[in-house]
Amino acid sequence: MKVCITGALGHIGSAFIRHLNIKHLEKVYLVDNFLTQRYVSLFDLPEGIPFSFHEIDILSEDMETIIKDSDVVIHLAAVTNAEASFHNADMVEEVNKKGVERIAQLCAKYQAKLMFPSSTSVYGVQEGLVDENCSDADLKPQSPYADSKLHGEKFLQSLKESDGLNYVVYRLGTIFGYSIGMRFHTAVNKFIWQSCAREPITVWRTAWEQKRPYCDLMDCVDALNYTINEDVFDGEIYNILTTNLTVKDIVETIQKYVPDLEVKYVDSPIMNQLSYNISTEKSLARGFSYHGNLDHSIKECINKLKRMNA
Repeated sequence: MKVCITGALGHIGSAFIRHLNIKHLEKVYLVDNFLTQRYVSLFDLPEGIPFSFHEIDILSEDMETIIKDSDVVIHLAAVTNAEASFHNADMVEEVNKKGVERIAQLCAKYQAKLMFPSSTSVYGVQEGLVDENCSDADLKPQSPYADSKLHGEKFLQSLKESDGLNYVVYRLGTIFGYSIGMRFHTAVNKFIWQSCAREPITVWRTAWEQKRPYCDLMDCVDALNYTINEDVFDGEIYNILTTNLTVKDIVETIQKYVPDLEVKYVDSPIMNQLSYNISTEKSLARGFSYHGNLDHSIKECINKLKRMNA
């Protein structure tokens, strides 16, 4: 088994490459262009795994040689900051849309299987419990980032029909939890950073009691390992998440470890979403399992940062 991981040094990738649990692993191509300069993600990689690192862009011609030699591609490379995507829509277009098109076309050409991480943010404005069977009319992404993920989903479906692409799509909840390449612009991790930096936690004004889906990083890693080992490349879409939480739930958990934190309400371009819960019934029926714990992950991250303001 030869695996290619794009965006291998990011939040998810840096954890995944340290917790690979794949049968008959022959080679692991690590692809990253260092856009976010996560050089540290290459420190102390586990022994006994045949890594091959390539500092290249996913749109480069060099990707063809790598994918031609790969059985599976885990396509994690993307511009991921949803709120900031309003200000860098051109980059989102180039990396997220053209990037997945290029990777998917190469996978179809060389019959490599593709895992594409979409986002539960494609559901946009919803009420109640939402699952993968909702109509296209109910998919209302409210940022260029979310729109690019929905574009990727539709492109893969069309390529399956035209070229027989083998793929699976995971609509991931917002990732939380420690990794050496972790990012801090998503809710839980951003709040942890602000609290440890003794800054006010900045909460979107309308979001305090709204529910959103969240995914423990290790649940995501387990899903990736399971995908490859169980050959879950069935052309389906699965919601992958640990739990649905309100911002209040998250802040109150952080307050257990940083009791004097301050909350400050701010405006955001993404302000008109309603509260919604995401169902994992389909993924559970497919054999996925979720064991993540918000309290444990928050405590671990705070402990990693606790000496910055001792």
